[in-house]
Amino acid sequence: MAILHDSDIGRPGDIAVSARDLVKVFRGKREVRALDGVSLDVRAGTVLGLLGPNGAGKTTAVRILSTIIEPDSGVAEVLGRNVVREADVVRRLIGLAGQYATVDENLTGRENLRMVGRLSHIPKKTTSSRTDSLLEQFGLADAANRTLKTYSGGMRRRLDLAAALVGRPPILFLDEPTTGLDPQSRQGLWHVIEELVRQGTTVLLTTQYLEEADRLADRVVVIDHGRVIAEGTPAELKADLGTTVISVTLTSPESALAASGLLHGVTDKAPTIDGDALELTVEDGPKVAAEVLRTLDQRDIPVTGLTLREPSLDDVFLSLTGHRAEQAERTEEESRELAGITPGGNGK
Repeated sequence: MAILHDSDIGRPGDIAVSARDLVKVFRGKREVRALDGVSLDVRAGTVLGLLGPNGAGKTTAVRILSTIIEPDSGVAEVLGRNVVREADVVRRLIGLAGQYATVDENLTGRENLRMVGRLSHIPKKTTSSRTDSLLEQFGLADAANRTLKTYSGGMRRRLDLAAALVGRPPILFLDEPTTGLDPQSRQGLWHVIEELVRQGTTVLLTTQYLEEADRLADRVVVIDHGRVIAEGTPAELKADLGTTVISVTLTSPESALAASGLLHGVTDKAPTIDGDALELTVEDGPKVAAEVLRTLDQRDIPVTGLTLREPSLDDVFLSLTGHRAEQAERTEEESRELAGITPGGNGK
């Protein structure tokens, strides 16, 4: 078993996770290029948000970085350890929590965490103390001796995250950890992640929730169709759009389409249409809003609502990809199915 030293955990500012030109193709009945040259860096003690719709390649990237599958080409390292050649060491440096709980619903919360400790070859006494500490930290102490069958979705997700931390890994991969949770449970998990980062944990977070990335991520990488299409801090990505988003609601989708044609020259970026509404990103919001109303009034196109707001990451995503993050094209499991690959098959 590999022995880890203090130097293995990385210092603030160091590159903790690095990927260069990762390519992954699932081959079968059809060829699906899940990753097409993805590069990214995560600095120690920070959160990198990996954004993209379902099928963009987020989960494939996490599976490569966590040694579950190997890339077809490219290089990935975790704290300087190659994820292919030094996979055994990398597994001791990371924790992984995904969309679907990896815990056993027939065991109690306490039994699940102790099982993870045994599988990780952690001494029994250490596992016992860490289990008690994690159950308390994640608000699960009162439910520690209940089977997971009695847990809510939010409780299961918290236990899954706790299980990823039994080995006290310096690096944590969170693959859409709050998918399917209610707003209150999602907020609770955000608080837990923020506390982990304050304690020095490095996090790579994949998500479709733009609010989640805005709240948690120090930097964001946006991928679509297996390629990086933008990166920067949330503030930088939003600033690139403009200072104001003007949202105009009209009486019908046909009116919105007509209005879009009339307003195309108001800003450098073409208006985006969503049903009977359209949005424009501009620099001088109040001045442009007045021009919008004047233009539409002159053409007898009635406006039922108009609002001005600051850009969000959702606006960034829409501008970059032409669709909102929640408008998924396909899941990555569906990508594997398209390639004719069954679960567990052709993983490398």
